[in-house]
Amino acid sequence: MTARKTFLAALADTGVPLDTAFVELLTATAETSAKAVLDGYAADLVELRDGGEARAATRALRTLVSVYVHEGSAYHHSAALLGPAAELADALAEEQYANGLWEHGADGNPADTAFSIVDLNLIHHLLEEDAHEATTGLRATIERILRLAGPSLATGGVHTANHRWLVCAALARLHARWPDRAYPERIESWLAEGIDQLPGGEYSERSPNYSAAVTNPALLVLARHYGRTDLYANVRDNLAANLYVIEPNGEVETVHSRRQDQTRVHHLPEFWLQYREMALRDGDGRFAAVAALLQERGTDQIFGETPIGERLAQVLDRPELAAPLPEVTSLPDDFEHHDDSCRLVRVRRGTHTASVFGGTDFPELHAISSGLSTNPTFFKMRKGAAILDSLRLAPRFFALGHFRAEGLERTDDGWRLHAEVRGAFHHPLPPEHRRPDGAYPLTDDSRFWSAMDFPHRPKEYRTLRTEVLVREVGGGAWDISFDLSGEGCASPLALELCFRPGGTLTGDGLEPVPGSPGTFQLVSGEATYTVGTDHITFGPGNGKGGRQPAVVDPGERYAWLSGSLTTDGVRVLITGRSPLTYRLTLR
Repeated sequence: MTARKTFLAALADTGVPLDTAFVELLTATAETSAKAVLDGYAADLVELRDGGEARAATRALRTLVSVYVHEGSAYHHSAALLGPAAELADALAEEQYANGLWEHGADGNPADTAFSIVDLNLIHHLLEEDAHEATTGLRATIERILRLAGPSLATGGVHTANHRWLVCAALARLHARWPDRAYPERIESWLAEGIDQLPGGEYSERSPNYSAAVTNPALLVLARHYGRTDLYANVRDNLAANLYVIEPNGEVETVHSRRQDQTRVHHLPEFWLQYREMALRDGDGRFAAVAALLQERGTDQIFGETPIGERLAQVLDRPELAAPLPEVTSLPDDFEHHDDSCRLVRVRRGTHTASVFGGTDFPELHAISSGLSTNPTFFKMRKGAAILDSLRLAPRFFALGHFRAEGLERTDDGWRLHAEVRGAFHHPLPPEHRRPDGAYPLTDDSRFWSAMDFPHRPKEYRTLRTEVLVREVGGGAWDISFDLSGEGCASPLALELCFRPGGTLTGDGLEPVPGSPGTFQLVSGEATYTVGTDHITFGPGNGKGGRQPAVVDPGERYAWLSGSLTTDGVRVLITGRSPLTYRLTLR
């Protein structure tokens, strides 16, 4: 059998020009990735067979197939790939449960299986279009895997919001290849819940990681393969919102996330092909500028879940993405942007940026859990390479933990964050609620539980009110004023500044904090954190002493399990005692 003329060559036959530099970059990096797979896929097989995890093996197979079918690759139709590809596919088939699922930490996990089915749908399409006789057996194996998985995806459940759209994407391509009435019925059931997009463009999880790696790709599949072209609008709105959380060095702000990336660094390249696709579809010069920037940076940038070498398969699956980008326009680099649905303010002045955040879920829910926004960082700033990753306030008030704002409001010259917390002393139960046997219900005091029937006890409260005013003063400088007051609020507190490692900290008023490597207390004057030619100067210090110890109290919810919220980096504490009025300057 003679292989068809496929992919980019077929696109060229339609008269559509190719972005040759883009294709060459993807091809070269995919070849490098394929070499790495050939050298190391045994580890992916171990992860699959011993751990029940299919995703690494599926991605390894996707990389091999991409260079195998691509006419421009040095591995095109290379027999050296057939054995490893067959071994990966056979292992995936062998480890698949009778219901079509892989283990993934449970006795068959529909949601995590869907990740691999999305990839296998793409792989099968590439192989079918290539139609090379040598892959007949490989195609048959992958087809069996896909057909077996379909019914369970059409009936199985999910864990998280983004999983709904992932399962829909997997079913949409299965239905397009092997129609089954159950597939669109399930897709419609999920889609009938409505796309969980907030007014500002973020999805309900507010996670750049899951927007880039799951939700946007899934919605684009549904738009292309299921006819839901209205979903392009959701992706467009998310990418537009994302323009305001991009850092000059290619990182993306995550402080507002409700997922695990709220305390991690996320990188823009995970959005690459989404920006490219929507730029080509809409002729949007801003989106084209992001795609062009990422292409220009090439391998000299940090990638996330999908390394650049794995992008070739996606472009071969949609060759129209290899068309030249529309004319780029300038990206926003001088703005003050308020996303009220996340209570996040982003300010950028060239290479100087800042984030003001008052949108944790804690004030409303009084809980710390996976899926909630609980990061107590309320301010971040950058001046070039000098990065303040986190500014937090931790009063030692009834062990209630960090300040987490109950609101973010615009003022005449800045932004106001505020919160009020109360701690109670409990009095004896009224006679009607007393029990001679002492068997009272286990109830919550808001910081701990005890069999004391707290709801029915008279209480004597102490209150701590915190107001933070954040004001931009020009030239990358900020003034942040703190006012802590209330009834019976006297307690130590620590303002914690955490700088990105790699710089030098100087200041006559700095003192090392005993027992805490990399942590200092600013007792007096100002200090400066310098990286290359960039620096952030901050202060003043606020003294020291036994009544204002250099301690960050994470709160009883963390401390009772010996947990902490200690940030990674160079930490500086400015301590005090409430009631307190204090102004921090950063310039």
